[in-house]
Amino acid sequence: MWPQNYTPLAGSLPLSTLVAALPIFVLLFLLGVKRKPAWISSLIGLAAAVLVATVVYGMPLVRLGPAITMGAAFGLWPIGWVVFTAVLLYRITLESGKFALLKDSIAHLSSDKRLQVLLIAFAFGAFVEGAAGFGTPVAVAATMLTQLGFTPFYAAGICLLANTAPVAFGSLAIPITTLAGLTNLPVERVSASVGRICAPVSLIVPAYLMLVMAGWGGLRAVFPAVAVCGVLFAATQFAVSNFIGPQLTDILSSLAAMGGIVLLTRVWKPRDAKPEARQEMPHTSGQLWRAWSPYILLVVFVSIWSYPAFSAWLKSKDILIQWPGLHNTIARMPPVVARPTPYGAVFNFSWLSASGTACLVATVFAAMAVGMSPARYLKTIGHTAKQLALAELTLAAVLGLAYVMNYSGATATLGLAFAATGVVFPFFSALLGWLGVFLTGSDTSANALFGTLQVVTANQLHMNPALMAGSNSAGGVMGKMISLTSIAVASAATSMKREDESLLFRFTFKHSVLLASLIGLVVMFYAYVMPSWAP
Repeated sequence: MWPQNYTPLAGSLPLSTLVAALPIFVLLFLLGVKRKPAWISSLIGLAAAVLVATVVYGMPLVRLGPAITMGAAFGLWPIGWVVFTAVLLYRITLESGKFALLKDSIAHLSSDKRLQVLLIAFAFGAFVEGAAGFGTPVAVAATMLTQLGFTPFYAAGICLLANTAPVAFGSLAIPITTLAGLTNLPVERVSASVGRICAPVSLIVPAYLMLVMAGWGGLRAVFPAVAVCGVLFAATQFAVSNFIGPQLTDILSSLAAMGGIVLLTRVWKPRDAKPEARQEMPHTSGQLWRAWSPYILLVVFVSIWSYPAFSAWLKSKDILIQWPGLHNTIARMPPVVARPTPYGAVFNFSWLSASGTACLVATVFAAMAVGMSPARYLKTIGHTAKQLALAELTLAAVLGLAYVMNYSGATATLGLAFAATGVVFPFFSALLGWLGVFLTGSDTSANALFGTLQVVTANQLHMNPALMAGSNSAGGVMGKMISLTSIAVASAATSMKREDESLLFRFTFKHSVLLASLIGLVVMFYAYVMPSWAP
Protein backbone atom coordinates (compact mmCIF):
# COMPACT_ATOMS: atom_id res chain seq x y z
CA MET A 1 0.00 0.00 0.00
CA TRP A 2 1.50 3.33 -1.09
CA PRO A 3 1.42 6.02 1.65
CA GLN A 4 0.62 9.61 0.69
CA ASN A 5 3.13 12.34 1.54
CA TYR A 6 1.72 15.85 1.84
CA THR A 7 5.06 17.73 2.01
CA PRO A 8 7.12 16.00 -0.68
CA LEU A 9 9.43 18.96 -1.35
CA ALA A 10 12.01 19.02 1.47
CA GLY A 11 9.25 18.59 4.02
CA SER A 12 8.12 22.17 3.29
CA LEU A 13 4.39 22.87 3.13
CA PRO A 14 4.78 26.24 1.31
CA LEU A 15 7.00 24.76 -1.42
CA SER A 16 4.85 21.66 -1.75
CA THR A 17 1.73 23.84 -1.99
CA LEU A 18 3.16 25.81 -4.92
CA VAL A 19 3.87 22.62 -6.83
CA ALA A 20 0.55 20.99 -5.87
CA ALA A 21 -1.24 24.01 -7.32
CA LEU A 22 0.63 23.77 -10.63
CA PRO A 23 -2.24 22.03 -12.52
CA ILE A 24 -4.59 24.82 -11.38
CA PHE A 25 -2.11 27.48 -12.50
CA VAL A 26 -1.88 25.74 -15.86
CA LEU A 27 -5.67 25.84 -16.23
CA LEU A 28 -5.74 29.52 -15.25
CA PHE A 29 -3.02 30.41 -17.73
CA LEU A 30 -4.53 28.48 -20.63
CA LEU A 31 -8.11 29.63 -20.04
CA GLY A 32 -7.50 33.19 -18.88
CA VAL A 33 -4.36 34.24 -20.74
CA LYS A 34 -4.03 32.04 -23.82
CA ARG A 35 -7.84 31.65 -24.18
CA LYS A 36 -7.57 28.04 -25.21
CA PRO A 37 -10.79 25.98 -25.50
CA ALA A 38 -11.89 24.30 -22.29
CA TRP A 39 -11.28 20.76 -23.61
CA ILE A 40 -7.69 21.57 -24.60
CA SER A 41 -7.01 23.37 -21.32
CA SER A 42 -8.43 20.50 -19.26
CA LEU A 43 -6.36 17.88 -21.08
CA ILE A 44 -3.16 19.89 -20.60
CA GLY A 45 -4.13 20.49 -16.97
CA LEU A 46 -4.56 16.74 -16.57
CA ALA A 47 -1.08 16.21 -18.05
CA ALA A 48 0.31 18.72 -15.52
CA ALA A 49 -1.43 16.85 -12.69
CA VAL A 50 0.08 13.57 -13.90
CA LEU A 51 3.54 15.16 -13.98
CA VAL A 52 3.22 16.53 -10.45
CA ALA A 53 1.80 13.26 -9.11
CA THR A 54 4.60 11.10 -10.51
CA VAL A 55 7.67 13.35 -10.33
CA VAL A 56 6.98 15.28 -7.13
CA TYR A 57 4.65 13.05 -5.09
CA GLY A 58 6.10 9.75 -6.30
CA MET A 59 2.70 8.23 -7.07
CA PRO A 60 3.27 4.76 -8.59
CA LEU A 61 2.45 4.54 -12.30
CA VAL A 62 0.29 1.49 -11.65
CA ARG A 63 -1.98 3.68 -9.49
CA LEU A 64 -2.00 6.64 -11.87
CA GLY A 65 -3.92 5.03 -14.73
CA PRO A 66 -6.74 3.74 -12.51
CA ALA A 67 -7.09 7.17 -10.87
CA ILE A 68 -7.48 8.85 -14.26
CA THR A 69 -9.93 6.29 -15.58
CA MET A 70 -12.08 6.34 -12.45
CA GLY A 71 -12.23 10.13 -12.55
CA ALA A 72 -13.12 10.05 -16.24
CA ALA A 73 -15.80 7.42 -15.59
CA PHE A 74 -17.33 9.58 -12.87
CA GLY A 75 -17.21 12.56 -15.22
CA LEU A 76 -19.18 10.63 -17.83
CA TRP A 77 -21.50 8.88 -15.38
CA PRO A 78 -23.56 10.24 -13.76
CA ILE A 79 -22.39 13.79 -14.58
CA GLY A 80 -22.09 13.54 -18.35
CA TRP A 81 -25.23 11.39 -18.50
CA VAL A 82 -27.48 13.98 -16.89
CA VAL A 83 -25.93 16.75 -18.98
CA PHE A 84 -26.63 14.78 -22.16
CA THR A 85 -30.24 13.95 -21.33
CA ALA A 86 -31.03 17.45 -20.04
CA VAL A 87 -29.72 19.09 -23.20
CA LEU A 88 -31.55 16.44 -25.25
CA LEU A 89 -34.83 17.53 -23.64
CA TYR A 90 -34.06 21.15 -24.49
CA ARG A 91 -33.27 20.23 -28.11
CA ILE A 92 -36.57 18.38 -28.42
CA THR A 93 -38.42 21.59 -27.56
CA LEU A 94 -36.13 23.55 -29.88
CA GLU A 95 -36.24 21.29 -32.94
CA SER A 96 -39.97 20.65 -32.63
CA GLY A 97 -40.61 24.39 -32.73
CA LYS A 98 -42.19 24.42 -29.28
CA PHE A 99 -39.50 26.59 -27.74
CA ALA A 100 -40.73 29.57 -29.75
CA LEU A 101 -44.11 29.15 -28.06
CA LEU A 102 -42.43 29.09 -24.64
CA LYS A 103 -40.70 32.34 -25.50
CA ASP A 104 -43.92 33.95 -26.72
CA SER A 105 -45.86 32.84 -23.64
CA ILE A 106 -43.38 34.62 -21.37
CA ALA A 107 -42.72 37.72 -23.49
CA HIS A 108 -46.47 38.30 -23.91
CA LEU A 109 -46.97 38.80 -20.20
CA SER A 110 -45.49 42.32 -20.16
CA SER A 111 -43.89 44.88 -22.47
CA ASP A 112 -42.09 46.54 -19.54
CA LYS A 113 -38.36 45.92 -20.01
CA ARG A 114 -37.76 45.54 -16.27
CA LEU A 115 -40.46 42.91 -15.86
CA GLN A 116 -39.17 41.13 -18.97
CA VAL A 117 -35.75 40.92 -17.30
CA LEU A 118 -37.28 39.43 -14.15
CA LEU A 119 -39.35 36.93 -16.15
CA ILE A 120 -36.81 35.94 -18.80
CA ALA A 121 -33.28 36.63 -17.54
CA PHE A 122 -33.94 35.66 -13.92
CA ALA A 123 -36.92 33.30 -13.63
CA PHE A 124 -36.99 31.55 -17.01
CA GLY A 125 -33.18 31.52 -17.10
CA ALA A 126 -33.23 29.72 -13.76
CA PHE A 127 -35.76 27.25 -15.15
CA VAL A 128 -33.50 26.43 -18.10
CA GLU A 129 -30.51 26.24 -15.73
CA GLY A 130 -32.34 23.67 -13.64
CA ALA A 131 -33.27 21.61 -16.68
CA ALA A 132 -30.15 21.86 -18.83
CA GLY A 133 -27.44 24.10 -17.34
CA PHE A 134 -23.90 24.28 -18.74
CA GLY A 135 -24.29 27.59 -20.58
CA THR A 136 -27.75 26.89 -22.02
CA PRO A 137 -29.71 29.41 -19.87
CA VAL A 138 -27.48 32.36 -20.73
CA ALA A 139 -27.68 31.52 -24.42
CA VAL A 140 -31.45 31.06 -24.35
CA ALA A 141 -32.34 34.06 -22.18
CA ALA A 142 -29.90 36.44 -23.90
CA THR A 143 -31.27 35.47 -27.32
CA MET A 144 -34.84 36.08 -26.13
CA LEU A 145 -33.96 39.52 -24.75
CA THR A 146 -32.25 40.60 -27.97
CA GLN A 147 -35.36 39.52 -29.89
CA LEU A 148 -37.38 41.76 -27.56
CA GLY A 149 -35.26 44.80 -28.40
CA PHE A 150 -32.37 44.73 -25.89
CA THR A 151 -28.90 45.55 -27.24
CA PRO A 152 -26.61 42.50 -27.47
CA PHE A 153 -24.18 43.83 -24.85
CA TYR A 154 -26.97 44.74 -22.43
CA ALA A 155 -28.78 41.43 -22.91
CA ALA A 156 -25.60 39.44 -22.35
CA GLY A 157 -24.55 41.39 -19.25
CA ILE A 158 -27.99 41.21 -17.60
CA CYS A 159 -28.32 37.47 -18.26
CA LEU A 160 -24.85 36.76 -16.86
CA LEU A 161 -25.77 38.64 -13.68
CA ALA A 162 -29.15 36.91 -13.44
CA ASN A 163 -27.63 33.45 -13.84
CA THR A 164 -26.10 33.57 -10.36
CA ALA A 165 -28.99 32.41 -8.19
CA PRO A 166 -29.66 28.98 -9.79
CA VAL A 167 -26.20 27.72 -10.82
CA ALA A 168 -25.48 25.53 -7.78
CA PHE A 169 -28.58 23.43 -8.50
CA GLY A 170 -28.25 23.49 -12.28
CA SER A 171 -28.82 20.59 -14.67
CA LEU A 172 -30.92 18.61 -12.17
CA ALA A 173 -28.47 19.48 -9.36
CA ILE A 174 -25.48 17.70 -10.86
CA PRO A 175 -23.04 20.10 -9.05
CA ILE A 176 -24.56 18.98 -5.73
CA THR A 177 -24.51 15.25 -6.49
CA THR A 178 -20.95 15.55 -7.79
CA LEU A 179 -19.85 17.32 -4.62
CA ALA A 180 -21.55 14.75 -2.42
CA GLY A 181 -20.06 11.85 -4.37
CA LEU A 182 -16.51 13.18 -4.18
CA THR A 183 -16.62 14.14 -0.50
CA ASN A 184 -18.64 11.13 0.71
CA LEU A 185 -21.06 13.52 2.42
CA PRO A 186 -24.81 12.74 2.32
CA VAL A 187 -26.32 14.47 -0.71
CA GLU A 188 -29.25 15.69 1.42
CA ARG A 189 -26.85 17.44 3.80
CA VAL A 190 -24.88 19.06 0.99
CA SER A 191 -28.11 20.19 -0.67
CA ALA A 192 -29.35 21.73 2.57
CA SER A 193 -26.04 23.49 3.14
CA VAL A 194 -25.95 25.05 -0.32
CA GLY A 195 -29.61 26.02 -0.08
CA ARG A 196 -29.11 27.79 3.24
CA ILE A 197 -26.13 29.74 1.87
CA CYS A 198 -27.69 30.63 -1.49
CA ALA A 199 -31.23 31.51 -0.42
CA PRO A 200 -30.35 34.78 1.41
CA VAL A 201 -28.41 35.96 -1.66
CA SER A 202 -31.09 34.78 -4.11
CA LEU A 203 -33.51 36.96 -2.16
CA ILE A 204 -31.68 40.13 -3.21
CA VAL A 205 -30.50 39.19 -6.72
CA PRO A 206 -33.69 40.47 -8.45
CA ALA A 207 -33.33 43.81 -6.65
CA TYR A 208 -29.63 43.89 -7.53
CA LEU A 209 -30.53 43.30 -11.19
CA MET A 210 -33.00 46.18 -11.20
CA LEU A 211 -30.50 48.45 -9.46
CA VAL A 212 -27.87 47.74 -12.11
CA MET A 213 -30.40 48.02 -14.93
CA ALA A 214 -32.51 51.03 -13.91
CA GLY A 215 -31.04 52.62 -10.79
CA TRP A 216 -32.86 53.37 -7.54
CA GLY A 217 -35.79 55.03 -9.30
CA GLY A 218 -36.37 52.04 -11.55
CA LEU A 219 -36.09 49.67 -8.58
CA ARG A 220 -38.70 51.61 -6.60
CA ALA A 221 -41.10 51.60 -9.55
CA VAL A 222 -41.13 47.81 -9.83
CA PHE A 223 -40.35 46.94 -6.22
CA PRO A 224 -43.55 44.86 -5.69
CA ALA A 225 -42.55 42.60 -8.59
CA VAL A 226 -38.95 42.46 -7.36
CA ALA A 227 -40.10 41.50 -3.87
CA VAL A 228 -42.48 38.81 -5.09
CA CYS A 229 -39.85 37.38 -7.41
CA GLY A 230 -37.05 37.34 -4.83
CA VAL A 231 -39.12 36.09 -1.90
CA LEU A 232 -40.81 33.27 -3.82
CA PHE A 233 -37.61 32.13 -5.50
CA ALA A 234 -35.50 32.22 -2.31
CA ALA A 235 -38.20 30.64 -0.12
CA THR A 236 -38.78 27.82 -2.60
CA GLN A 237 -35.05 27.32 -3.09
CA PHE A 238 -34.59 26.99 0.66
CA ALA A 239 -37.59 24.70 1.18
CA VAL A 240 -36.94 22.33 -1.73
CA SER A 241 -33.18 22.02 -1.16
CA ASN A 242 -33.70 21.30 2.54
CA PHE A 243 -36.85 19.21 2.64
CA ILE A 244 -37.36 17.61 -0.79
CA GLY A 245 -34.01 17.22 -2.51
CA PRO A 246 -31.69 19.07 -4.87
CA GLN A 247 -32.85 17.83 -8.29
CA LEU A 248 -35.96 20.02 -8.66
CA THR A 249 -34.76 23.03 -6.65
CA ASP A 250 -34.20 25.35 -9.61
CA ILE A 251 -37.21 24.19 -11.58
CA LEU A 252 -39.70 24.64 -8.73
CA SER A 253 -38.11 27.90 -7.54
CA SER A 254 -38.26 29.45 -11.00
CA LEU A 255 -41.85 28.30 -11.54
CA ALA A 256 -42.81 29.87 -8.21
CA ALA A 257 -41.15 33.15 -9.19
CA MET A 258 -42.74 33.19 -12.66
CA GLY A 259 -46.16 32.31 -11.27
CA GLY A 260 -45.93 35.02 -8.63
CA ILE A 261 -45.03 37.70 -11.18
CA VAL A 262 -47.80 36.59 -13.54
CA LEU A 263 -50.42 36.77 -10.78
CA LEU A 264 -49.10 40.12 -9.60
CA THR A 265 -49.30 41.71 -13.06
CA ARG A 266 -53.01 40.83 -13.19
CA VAL A 267 -53.70 43.36 -10.41
CA TRP A 268 -50.68 45.68 -10.47
CA LYS A 269 -48.64 47.70 -12.96
CA PRO A 270 -45.39 49.63 -12.45
CA ARG A 271 -46.23 53.14 -11.27
CA ASP A 272 -44.38 54.70 -14.21
CA ALA A 273 -45.83 52.27 -16.79
CA LYS A 274 -47.30 53.76 -19.96
CA PRO A 275 -50.91 52.83 -20.83
CA GLU A 276 -51.04 50.06 -23.42
CA ALA A 277 -53.72 48.00 -25.05
CA ARG A 278 -53.68 44.41 -23.94
CA GLN A 279 -52.76 42.11 -26.82
CA GLU A 280 -54.31 38.73 -27.24
CA MET A 281 -52.07 35.68 -26.92
CA PRO A 282 -51.47 34.39 -30.47
CA HIS A 283 -51.46 30.78 -29.25
CA THR A 284 -54.21 28.69 -27.72
CA SER A 285 -53.96 27.26 -24.24
CA GLY A 286 -53.72 23.79 -25.73
CA GLN A 287 -50.72 24.82 -27.82
CA LEU A 288 -49.03 26.33 -24.77
CA TRP A 289 -49.65 23.25 -22.63
CA ARG A 290 -48.12 21.13 -25.38
CA ALA A 291 -45.11 23.44 -25.61
CA TRP A 292 -44.56 23.26 -21.85
CA SER A 293 -45.23 19.51 -21.69
CA PRO A 294 -41.55 18.39 -21.97
CA TYR A 295 -40.66 20.29 -18.81
CA ILE A 296 -43.85 19.27 -17.05
CA LEU A 297 -42.92 15.66 -17.82
CA LEU A 298 -39.41 16.31 -16.50
CA VAL A 299 -40.82 17.48 -13.17
CA VAL A 300 -43.12 14.45 -13.04
CA PHE A 301 -40.43 11.84 -13.71
CA VAL A 302 -37.78 13.43 -11.50
CA SER A 303 -40.39 13.53 -8.72
CA ILE A 304 -41.15 9.83 -9.27
CA TRP A 305 -37.44 9.00 -9.21
CA SER A 306 -37.12 10.97 -5.95
CA TYR A 307 -40.03 9.26 -4.18
CA PRO A 308 -38.38 7.45 -1.24
CA ALA A 309 -39.78 3.95 -1.76
CA PHE A 310 -39.24 3.95 -5.51
CA SER A 311 -35.83 5.63 -5.14
CA ALA A 312 -34.74 2.89 -2.73
CA TRP A 313 -35.78 0.20 -5.24
CA LEU A 314 -33.91 1.97 -8.03
CA LYS A 315 -30.77 2.30 -5.92
CA SER A 316 -30.94 -1.41 -5.12
CA LYS A 317 -30.09 -1.97 -8.79
CA ASP A 318 -26.90 0.12 -8.60
CA ILE A 319 -23.70 -1.69 -9.48
CA LEU A 320 -20.82 -0.94 -7.08
CA ILE A 321 -17.39 -1.45 -8.61
CA GLN A 322 -14.26 -1.54 -6.48
CA TRP A 323 -12.02 0.19 -8.99
CA PRO A 324 -9.25 -2.23 -10.09
CA GLY A 325 -5.76 -1.10 -9.20
CA LEU A 326 -6.92 1.77 -6.99
CA HIS A 327 -9.38 0.65 -4.29
CA ASN A 328 -7.59 0.48 -0.90
CA THR A 329 -4.12 0.51 -2.54
CA ILE A 330 -3.24 3.99 -1.22
CA ALA A 331 -3.01 5.03 2.42
CA ARG A 332 -4.19 8.44 3.61
CA MET A 333 -1.85 9.64 6.34
CA PRO A 334 -1.89 11.98 9.36
CA PRO A 335 -2.55 14.87 9.80
CA VAL A 336 -5.28 14.56 7.14
CA VAL A 337 -6.67 11.55 9.02
CA ALA A 338 -6.13 10.46 12.60
CA ARG A 339 -4.27 7.28 11.61
CA PRO A 340 -3.13 5.65 8.34
CA THR A 341 -6.31 4.73 6.50
CA PRO A 342 -6.86 2.89 3.21
CA TYR A 343 -8.23 5.21 0.54
CA GLY A 344 -11.32 3.57 -0.93
CA ALA A 345 -12.22 3.82 -4.62
CA VAL A 346 -15.72 2.50 -5.25
CA PHE A 347 -17.50 3.53 -8.44
CA ASN A 348 -21.30 3.52 -8.33
CA PHE A 349 -22.76 2.69 -11.73
CA SER A 350 -26.25 4.00 -11.01
CA TRP A 351 -27.63 2.96 -14.38
CA LEU A 352 -31.26 3.08 -13.28
CA SER A 353 -31.38 5.43 -10.29
CA ALA A 354 -29.43 8.30 -11.90
CA SER A 355 -31.31 11.55 -12.50
CA GLY A 356 -30.16 11.35 -16.10
CA THR A 357 -32.16 8.15 -16.54
CA ALA A 358 -35.30 9.88 -15.25
CA CYS A 359 -34.63 12.68 -17.70
CA LEU A 360 -34.15 10.17 -20.54
CA VAL A 361 -37.58 8.66 -19.84
CA ALA A 362 -39.00 12.20 -19.84
CA THR A 363 -37.44 12.84 -23.28
CA VAL A 364 -39.19 9.77 -24.73
CA PHE A 365 -42.61 10.92 -23.53
CA ALA A 366 -41.78 14.53 -24.44
CA ALA A 367 -40.99 13.55 -28.01
CA MET A 368 -44.39 11.88 -28.28
CA ALA A 369 -46.13 14.84 -26.63
CA VAL A 370 -44.73 17.36 -29.13
CA GLY A 371 -45.40 15.09 -32.09
CA MET A 372 -41.80 14.16 -32.87
CA SER A 373 -41.41 10.94 -34.86
CA PRO A 374 -39.11 8.15 -33.63
CA ALA A 375 -36.74 8.83 -36.54
CA ARG A 376 -36.59 12.54 -35.67
CA TYR A 377 -36.05 11.67 -32.01
CA LEU A 378 -33.08 9.45 -32.87
CA LYS A 379 -31.73 12.17 -35.13
CA THR A 380 -32.02 14.65 -32.27
CA ILE A 381 -30.05 12.27 -30.05
CA GLY A 382 -27.32 12.28 -32.69
CA HIS A 383 -27.32 16.09 -32.87
CA THR A 384 -27.07 16.31 -29.10
CA ALA A 385 -24.20 13.83 -28.95
CA LYS A 386 -22.31 15.82 -31.59
CA GLN A 387 -23.01 19.09 -29.79
CA LEU A 388 -21.77 17.78 -26.43
CA ALA A 389 -18.80 15.68 -27.55
CA LEU A 390 -16.15 18.18 -26.48
CA ALA A 391 -18.08 19.13 -23.34
CA GLU A 392 -18.17 15.46 -22.29
CA LEU A 393 -14.43 15.17 -23.01
CA THR A 394 -13.86 18.23 -20.83
CA LEU A 395 -15.85 16.68 -17.98
CA ALA A 396 -13.86 13.45 -18.22
CA ALA A 397 -10.53 15.33 -18.25
CA VAL A 398 -11.41 17.67 -15.37
CA LEU A 399 -12.62 14.78 -13.21
CA GLY A 400 -9.53 12.78 -14.15
CA LEU A 401 -7.43 15.75 -13.01
CA ALA A 402 -9.37 15.98 -9.74
CA TYR A 403 -8.93 12.26 -8.99
CA VAL A 404 -5.20 12.35 -9.72
CA MET A 405 -4.81 15.31 -7.34
CA ASN A 406 -6.93 13.57 -4.70
CA TYR A 407 -5.19 10.18 -4.80
CA SER A 408 -1.65 11.56 -5.18
CA GLY A 409 -2.11 13.73 -2.07
CA ALA A 410 -1.88 17.10 -3.86
CA THR A 411 -5.40 18.10 -2.84
CA ALA A 412 -4.59 17.35 0.79
CA THR A 413 -1.47 19.54 0.52
CA LEU A 414 -3.60 22.44 -0.67
CA GLY A 415 -6.08 21.75 2.12
CA LEU A 416 -3.35 21.92 4.73
CA ALA A 417 -2.19 25.23 3.26
CA PHE A 418 -5.69 26.68 3.35
CA ALA A 419 -6.00 25.53 6.94
CA ALA A 420 -3.29 28.06 7.71
CA THR A 421 -5.81 30.84 7.03
CA GLY A 422 -7.44 29.84 10.32
CA VAL A 423 -10.53 31.72 11.42
CA VAL A 424 -11.05 33.49 8.07
CA PHE A 425 -11.11 30.24 6.09
CA PRO A 426 -14.93 30.23 5.75
CA PHE A 427 -14.66 33.49 3.81
CA PHE A 428 -11.83 32.23 1.60
CA SER A 429 -13.67 28.94 1.17
CA ALA A 430 -16.33 30.75 -0.87
CA LEU A 431 -13.68 32.59 -2.88
CA LEU A 432 -11.99 29.29 -3.69
CA GLY A 433 -15.23 28.04 -5.24
CA TRP A 434 -15.50 31.36 -7.09
CA LEU A 435 -11.99 30.87 -8.49
CA GLY A 436 -12.80 27.30 -9.50
CA VAL A 437 -15.81 28.32 -11.60
CA PHE A 438 -13.87 31.17 -13.16
CA LEU A 439 -11.20 28.66 -14.18
CA THR A 440 -13.46 25.91 -15.46
CA GLY A 441 -16.72 27.68 -16.33
CA SER A 442 -18.66 25.05 -14.38
CA ASP A 443 -19.79 24.75 -10.77
CA THR A 444 -19.69 20.98 -11.27
CA SER A 445 -16.05 21.10 -12.34
CA ALA A 446 -15.14 23.50 -9.53
CA ASN A 447 -16.71 21.13 -7.00
CA ALA A 448 -14.73 18.29 -8.54
CA LEU A 449 -11.50 20.28 -8.27
CA PHE A 450 -11.90 21.73 -4.78
CA GLY A 451 -14.68 19.82 -2.99
CA THR A 452 -12.38 17.33 -1.32
CA LEU A 453 -9.93 20.10 -0.47
CA GLN A 454 -12.70 22.00 1.33
CA VAL A 455 -13.61 18.99 3.44
CA VAL A 456 -9.98 18.19 4.26
CA THR A 457 -9.41 21.80 5.37
CA ALA A 458 -12.63 21.87 7.39
CA ASN A 459 -11.59 18.72 9.25
CA GLN A 460 -8.16 20.23 9.92
CA LEU A 461 -9.78 23.31 11.44
CA HIS A 462 -12.55 21.34 13.22
CA MET A 463 -15.23 23.10 11.19
CA ASN A 464 -18.46 21.82 9.67
CA PRO A 465 -17.37 19.90 6.52
CA ALA A 466 -20.81 20.12 4.90
CA LEU A 467 -20.85 23.90 5.38
CA MET A 468 -17.42 24.28 3.77
CA ALA A 469 -18.32 21.95 0.91
CA GLY A 470 -21.52 23.94 0.38
CA SER A 471 -19.50 27.14 0.49
CA ASN A 472 -17.45 25.93 -2.46
CA SER A 473 -20.55 25.40 -4.59
CA ALA A 474 -22.34 28.54 -3.39
CA GLY A 475 -19.30 30.76 -3.88
CA GLY A 476 -18.75 29.20 -7.27
CA VAL A 477 -22.04 30.50 -8.66
CA MET A 478 -20.66 34.04 -8.55
CA GLY A 479 -17.71 33.03 -10.71
CA LYS A 480 -20.05 31.90 -13.49
CA MET A 481 -20.62 35.42 -14.80
CA ILE A 482 -16.90 36.03 -15.39
CA SER A 483 -15.92 32.59 -16.70
CA LEU A 484 -14.62 32.83 -20.22
CA THR A 485 -16.93 30.06 -21.37
CA SER A 486 -20.01 31.93 -20.11
CA ILE A 487 -18.88 35.15 -21.74
CA ALA A 488 -18.21 33.30 -24.99
CA VAL A 489 -21.69 31.71 -24.88
CA ALA A 490 -23.38 35.05 -24.19
CA SER A 491 -21.39 36.72 -26.93
CA ALA A 492 -22.22 34.06 -29.50
CA ALA A 493 -25.91 33.94 -28.55
CA THR A 494 -26.37 37.69 -28.99
CA SER A 495 -24.04 38.10 -32.00
CA MET A 496 -22.07 40.62 -29.96
CA LYS A 497 -19.04 42.31 -31.45
CA ARG A 498 -15.87 40.43 -30.57
CA GLU A 499 -14.24 43.58 -29.20
CA ASP A 500 -17.07 43.91 -26.68
CA GLU A 501 -16.17 40.64 -24.92
CA SER A 502 -13.42 42.28 -22.84
CA LEU A 503 -15.87 45.08 -21.94
CA LEU A 504 -18.40 42.45 -20.88
CA PHE A 505 -15.81 40.82 -18.63
CA ARG A 506 -15.02 44.16 -16.99
CA PHE A 507 -18.75 44.88 -16.58
CA THR A 508 -19.43 41.60 -14.76
CA PHE A 509 -16.16 41.38 -12.80
CA LYS A 510 -16.97 43.99 -10.15
CA HIS A 511 -20.39 42.48 -9.55
CA SER A 512 -18.86 39.01 -9.37
CA VAL A 513 -16.33 40.00 -6.69
CA LEU A 514 -18.94 41.84 -4.63
CA LEU A 515 -21.47 38.99 -4.67
CA ALA A 516 -18.81 36.32 -4.02
CA SER A 517 -17.66 38.32 -0.98
CA LEU A 518 -21.27 38.45 0.19
CA ILE A 519 -21.44 34.65 -0.02
CA GLY A 520 -18.26 34.51 2.06
CA LEU A 521 -19.84 36.70 4.73
CA VAL A 522 -22.95 34.47 4.81
CA VAL A 523 -20.69 31.43 5.37
CA MET A 524 -18.84 33.30 8.13
CA PHE A 525 -22.23 34.00 9.75
CA TYR A 526 -23.12 30.30 9.76
CA ALA A 527 -19.65 29.29 10.93
CA TYR A 528 -19.35 31.66 13.90
CA VAL A 529 -22.60 33.48 14.69
CA MET A 530 -25.24 30.76 14.20
CA PRO A 531 -23.44 27.43 13.71
CA SER A 532 -26.57 25.56 14.79
CA TRP A 533 -28.32 26.83 11.66
CA ALA A 534 -25.88 24.99 9.38
CA PRO A 535 -26.81 21.37 8.50
